[in-house]
Amino acid sequence: MDYDIAGDSHVGSVRQTNQDRVDWRRGHDGRQVLLVLADGMGGHQGGEMASQLAVAAVLDSLLPALSASVVPDSVAVRERLDAAFSLAAARIQEEQAREPRLEKMGTTLVVVWVIDSTAFIAHIGDSRCYLIADTGPRCLTRDDTVVQNMIEDGSISAAEAPRVPFRNVLTRAVGASDDATPSFRVQELAPGEGLLLCSDGLTGALPEARWAEIMGQGAEADDAVQALIDQSLENGAGDNVSVVLMMLKD
Repeated sequence: MDYDIAGDSHVGSVRQTNQDRVDWRRGHDGRQVLLVLADGMGGHQGGEMASQLAVAAVLDSLLPALSASVVPDSVAVRERLDAAFSLAAARIQEEQAREPRLEKMGTTLVVVWVIDSTAFIAHIGDSRCYLIADTGPRCLTRDDTVVQNMIEDGSISAAEAPRVPFRNVLTRAVGASDDATPSFRVQELAPGEGLLLCSDGLTGALPEARWAEIMGQGAEADDAVQALIDQSLENGAGDNVSVVLMMLKD
């Protein structure tokens, strides 16, 4: 398979520190890709540490599988993703136990493991994974937030959500929740389609309806990522902005 992959993270227009972390790796056989994004919370030092610990834990847990001679089946992928999230939570909680001032730290976490044209998506928090297709971006993840719960129980409409003062309050975060089991879904990709992982710094600064225009039809992944981040900054991004994009080449 031929994958075009790029990613970047920017502190944004307002924040003094970057609490986001991104990474991506290719399997040695050319059939697998791993994409990772985390957005930390709990003060600037706590947030930075939580996201860094989570991404490192995911890589430690999953990279051996990407270099193994046998490609895992879907059951094994799910088990390994669950284990990676558990390891990330455990490492954050170990650090919390050593440093009580970091007790409120945690992080969102999105991990996508692509095998050939099948994407296995795991996540906790409100960082998102989108399908990028000719019809426009489509969100594949559900935000673990108070506001999302309110939308689903009918307390507010989706149109009202951006005006809710506590819209960014999470109901689950890695290291800050008892349950570290990620939400999970499988997405098949066609040639020319892709996946975009992002922190809420992107979605807060740039409406999804404008993404396709900004990314450009058929643009290289690196150019598309930079265009999204540049436009977010031009719009006065009030949070860290992070994007990882993988396109399945025609």
